[in-house]
Order: sequence, then structure tokens, then C-alpha cells
Amino acid sequence: MQEPLLGTQSLDYDTFPEAPASPGERAPAGALQNRRVFLATFAAVLGNFSFGYALVYTSPVIPALRLSPDPALHLNKIQASWFGSVFTLGAAAGGLSAMLLNDLLGRKLSIMFSAVPSAIGYALMAGAHGLWMLLLGRMLTGFAGGLTAACIPVYVSEIAPPGVRGALGATPQLMAVFGSLSLYALGLLLPWRWLAVAGEGPVLVMILLLSFMPNSPRFLLSKGRDEEALQALTWLRADSEVHWEFEQIQDNVRRQSSRVSWAEARDPRVYRPILIAVLMRFLQQLTGITPILVYLQTIFDSTAVVLPSQQDAAIVGAVRLLSVLIAAVTMDLAGRKVLLYVSASIMFAANLTIGLYVQFGPRPLTPNSTVSLESVTLAGTDQPPVTSFNYLTLIPLLATMLFIMGYAMGWGPITWLLMSEVLPLRARGVASGLCVLVSWLTAFVLTKYFLLAVNAFGLQVPFFFFSAVCLLSLLFTGCCVPETKGRSLEQIEAFFNSRRTSFRP
Repeated sequence: MQEPLLGTQSLDYDTFPEAPASPGERAPAGALQNRRVFLATFAAVLGNFSFGYALVYTSPVIPALRLSPDPALHLNKIQASWFGSVFTLGAAAGGLSAMLLNDLLGRKLSIMFSAVPSAIGYALMAGAHGLWMLLLGRMLTGFAGGLTAACIPVYVSEIAPPGVRGALGATPQLMAVFGSLSLYALGLLLPWRWLAVAGEGPVLVMILLLSFMPNSPRFLLSKGRDEEALQALTWLRADSEVHWEFEQIQDNVRRQSSRVSWAEARDPRVYRPILIAVLMRFLQQLTGITPILVYLQTIFDSTAVVLPSQQDAAIVGAVRLLSVLIAAVTMDLAGRKVLLYVSASIMFAANLTIGLYVQFGPRPLTPNSTVSLESVTLAGTDQPPVTSFNYLTLIPLLATMLFIMGYAMGWGPITWLLMSEVLPLRARGVASGLCVLVSWLTAFVLTKYFLLAVNAFGLQVPFFFFSAVCLLSLLFTGCCVPETKGRSLEQIEAFFNSRRTSFRP
């Protein structure tokens, strides 16, 4: 790469010259004006709810199956690691399929299509009589999650006006977190089979609501369906005077009427935004979020936490939900980069704290009744055993809450949002699928080998590695990530086309 991705100062760049504001811009972007956008967004992000629910399904289920009296369902350590990680393989396959379906079916129909593997997967796990049904159901729900992870952020960003795109861009992560929290809460009340049955509900509601929502106007224009695109934009804005915005979108789509060729992919105007989006998803996974969520109760069982691990997991889920709400409110005020800096700093401190605690902190005398790693993770350290209540045993819970808070405030929602903002329109469908594919292949490697690394080196080593990645994420944000707050998708794309290195003067 002959020039830095971003980072140096340059003259101020504004894609569109000052012009009379459109009717939609003359009025504040209030809740009334955007109510239909909010409804369409809610219908779409129900897919993220199901994704978040399915992602952490193993957290209460693995401990239950480790104690199952049924030999066909009893999991050993290797089987448990596959049950935890096979979801990410399915998600990678879903991201790969999104590279085709996003542009073939469109964003909305691709999201609706994800309901098919999701419903089948939950049904297989609910009625499982053997390991193969559990693994297949887990992979199918992962496939649906990977497909929605690629399609929903693109759909939301393409229907949202610039003034609320940051807040709405956080809703996929917000609903994924809410789905995870719902699973943790229901895990305290329901047996593992009924947890799978409960997962079917949001899928059915999503299908019902999305069938009444319009497709993305940008996608419709890219397919030459101009009249449908104008109708969709008019419905979304609840305003008949949308011609100014429609003309800007139409002009941008016409200039990109063909798909990106391999020769064009070598152009910095194309590969810079794609590379930024892919690397952000790669670094997002390397912070450790997926193995921490998948094995959350197992990690707590291994660190002498004073509360039952199921309650700890539910507490962490609530903190995660609150943090994403904070990010949604502040993203269009503070900006994306500020939150990314804060997020990476908090995650670094939290991961380092957990690593140091495992290395030098107290350890339990006897294993908990659920899945435990303490026999291998803490052996060989100089930790004093826990003989009575010790306030130090709160450290893993507090540090994990801090990590989840940091992730949910920045690198969780903003990575999804920036992926949908910076990718060029011609490559948006394929490139978003590529981002999800890279993300979930990375997640598979981490979740599959997390337990093996813990058994070989101790629980502290993965957390020290995650800490180092958080430092790398800080550097990457500073030199490579643009600030997109308040910019339309057309402005962001024209910025990359200009080969400038900063929006700022």
C-alpha cells in the first residue's frame, strides 16, 4: 500500500456542495418523522436477537449436558468444544452465502430467508436424541446468524437518514445483546430443550413484520426498479417530498451501475474501505468476545467467583445491554472514533486484570458442579486456595463486566455500523459477506482452540493475548479508521473515491 489508509490531515472535503435543504432536512429528524424507519429497523434486527440468543445458547447448556445421565447426550471436553465452536463455522458459511444472496435476493429477502435454517436448527436442538442433532442444529442457527450479520447492518444503514444512522446502526448489536441476556435469564428458569423451543418465537415474529416492510431503496435502484425505490423511500421517510434525497442516491447508483471486477478491486478507492471493514471485524473477534461469551459460565466456574456462575452470566448480560444502550445514544454525539478508543482501552484493562487474577489470585478447593477447568487452568500457579469468602473473588466478575461494557460501547456496535457505512455500494453485498466470513472463521479458531489453550497453558494466557490485541486495536483506530459521524453514505463513498486521507481540514 503506497499511502496510509487514513490519518494525515488534508483540506476539508464535502461531497455535496451547499444546496437548499431537502424538505426532510428542513425538519428535525425526530421520532415522528422517522417512525417508519424505526419500525423497519426493529423488524430487521429481530434477526440479531435470534443471533445473540443462539450464540450463547451453549453457556447454560454445556454444563447441563456435561451432567446428563443420557449417554447419547453426555458431552466430554472435546465434544463440548465442538458444540461451542461449530456455531461459528455455520456463521462463516452464512457470511459466505451472503456474498451471493445480499445482491441476488436483496437485503430484506436475505434476512427473511435466514429464518428457515434458524427454525430448523432450534427444532433439531429441542428434539435432540444424539450429538449429531445438537451439532447440526447449532450449525444451522450459526448459518442463520452469519447471514443476518452480513445483511441486517447493510439494510439498516441504507434505509436510515444520516441524522439517526449512528443510533440505528447500534441496534443490531443492541438486539444481539438483548437476545443473549434473554437466554441467560431463561436459562435460570427453563431446561435446555425448552430454551431451544423459546428461540423459535423471535424468528416467527421477524418473518411476519418484515413481510410488510419495504426493501432498501439503494438496492432497488441498483436493480433498475426506480419506481419501487421511490415508493420505498417515500414510505420510509413518511414524506412525499423526498426527491432531493432520491436524486442523490440515484446519481450515486448510476455511477456504479456495474459490479466491481477483480481488476478494479486492486484500486485503492475500492480496497481501502473493504480492507478497513475486514480488519475491524478480524480485530473485533481477536479481542476475545466470542470465546468469553460462549464459555462464560465455564470461565466463572474456573475462577472462584463467589456467586453461582449462572447468576454471574445473567449479570454480565445485563451490563452488556446497558452499555450498548449508552453507545446507541452517544454514537452520533461523541463520534465513532472516540468510542472505539474508549472501548479498546477498557477491554485492555479488563483482559489484563483477569489474566493477572488467574495467575496470582485465589483458587477454589473443590470444583463446582458445572463444567470446570480449574484442574488444568490453575495448576502450577502460586495461587492460595479459597477457604472462606474473599472479596478478591469478585474480581473476575467485575473485570468481565468491565470487558463486556467496553466491548458493547464501541468495538461491538461500531464495527457493524462502520462495515455498512464505508463499503462501496457496488461491492457492499459481497464485501459485507466477506467481512462476516473472516469474522466467524476467526471466531471458530478462537472458540475451538480456547479450551485446548487453557488446558495446555492456563486460563491466564488467552487473556494476556486478548489484552495485546486490544492495544493493537487502539493503534489501528488511530491510523486507519475514518470518522463517519454525520456523513451520508454517498459522502463517505465519495471521500474514499477522492483518495483523501481525512474528512477534517
